[in-house]
Amino acid sequence: MLDIRFIRTHATEVQENAAHKGYDVSIDELLKWDQTKRDLQQVADELREKRNLISSQMKGGKPSGDLVAEGRAIKEQLSDVERNLKEADESYTTLLKRVPNMAASDVPVGASEDENVTAKIVGEKPTFTFSPRNHYEIAEQRDWIDKERAAKVAGSRFAYIKGDLVRLQLAVVQFVINTLGDETILATIAKDANLDVSLKPFTPILPPLMIRTELYDAMDRLEPRDDRYKLEGDDLWLQGSAEHVLGSMHADEIFEEKQLPLRYLGYATSFRREAGTYGKDMEGILRMHQFDKLEMESFTTGDDGLKEHLLFVAIQEYLLSALELPYQVIQKCTADIGKPNARGIDMEAWLPGQDKYRETHTADYMTDYQSRRLKTRVRRENGELELVHTNDATAFALGRIMIAIIENGQQEDGTIVIPEVLQPYLGGKTVL
Repeated sequence: MLDIRFIRTHATEVQENAAHKGYDVSIDELLKWDQTKRDLQQVADELREKRNLISSQMKGGKPSGDLVAEGRAIKEQLSDVERNLKEADESYTTLLKRVPNMAASDVPVGASEDENVTAKIVGEKPTFTFSPRNHYEIAEQRDWIDKERAAKVAGSRFAYIKGDLVRLQLAVVQFVINTLGDETILATIAKDANLDVSLKPFTPILPPLMIRTELYDAMDRLEPRDDRYKLEGDDLWLQGSAEHVLGSMHADEIFEEKQLPLRYLGYATSFRREAGTYGKDMEGILRMHQFDKLEMESFTTGDDGLKEHLLFVAIQEYLLSALELPYQVIQKCTADIGKPNARGIDMEAWLPGQDKYRETHTADYMTDYQSRRLKTRVRRENGELELVHTNDATAFALGRIMIAIIENGQQEDGTIVIPEVLQPYLGGKTVL
C-alpha cells in the first residue's frame, strides 16, 4: 500500500491517480479517518500515562478514595477511547488498502485496455504455402492434447498434455533456467538494452503452490477473489502465479544491501477460475484453469527498482527472439496496469492459426507498494532501513509459448520445426 505520509502531502494527485486506474476511493474520507485515528491515539497515550502515574502513586501504601475513584474513571475512559480507536483504525486501514499504487509518469492515461500503446513490433510473421491451422487442430491430430478425457476427470478448461508436447515444455524450462543462470547472457541482454545493472543470476525455485490469506492479501494479488481457488476448511488458497508465493517468501525480513538484487525464477503449476471468460478461448490450451509458468521475481533497493523492471522486459524480448517468434511490446495504460503496479508491460506473440497477436508475457513493477505491508526491508550500507522494491515478470507461460511454437513452426504435414535453441534439449531433433 501507499505511505500515508505521501498521501497526506499529495492528496490531489493520489485521488486523480485512483480515478485514472479506475478505483473508487475517497482520499478525503481516508484522511479524515487518519486524523481521527491520530487524535484518538494521542488521547489514549495521555490516559495511559495518567493511569501509570496513578498506579505508581498507589504502590506502597493505602491509596485515598479520590485516587481510587480517579483511577477507575481513567480506566473506563481509556476503554471507551481504545474501542473508538480500534473502530477508527479498521475504517482507516480498509480505505488505505483500497488506494492503488501511483502510476509511473510515462504510463499512458487510459480508461480501458483498448488504450494500451503498441510500443514496438519485432520479427517477421511467417508465410505459408498452405492455410495455417491453430495449435489445437495440430496437437489433437498428433495426440498431444486430450481435453475430452480431462473434462471427464476434472471438468472444462483442463487438459492432458502428452508425448512430444511434454518434452517440448521441459525443453523450454531447461533453456530458460540455463539462460537466466548465465551471467554472460545477462551481460549481453543488459548491454543491448543499455542498462547498467547487476548481472547476478536467477536462482531457480520450486515454490509451494498454496498461500495463506494474510500474505496473499498483503501481496495485493488476492483480488478478484472469484478468480481464485480457496481450499475449503483451510486458511489457504491455490496460488494464481508463482510471483504470489515468491514475492511473499521474505515477509518480515531485513536484507543487507550487499544481498540485493535477489532474483528468483519460479516454476509452478498455477490455478485460476478464469471468472468472467465464459465461452471465451475454449478451444485448445490458451485459457486454462491449471497452467504451468516460469516467473521472474526480484527484490532490489529503491534506487534500482525501475532499472530492474527494464531488465526484466529486455529478458522477455531476448527469450521471445531466441525462439524466433514474432511479437509486439505493449505499454499498458493506467486502467490496465493493475492496482499494485506502478508500470506494466505486456508482450504478445503472433499466432498464425488465430491471425492475431496474443498475450504471452507481462512485466510488473510495484515499487515499495507490496513490501510496505509485507514488511520486507533492506539495511543500506549507511545503516538506514528502507523498504525494498519488487518486480515480477513472466519468463514463459508454458502453454501459451508452446502454442506460439506450434503455430509459427507448423509445416503442411503436421510436423513442427523446433526453434534452434531448444534442439539440444530435445536430443538434437529439428522437428516434432
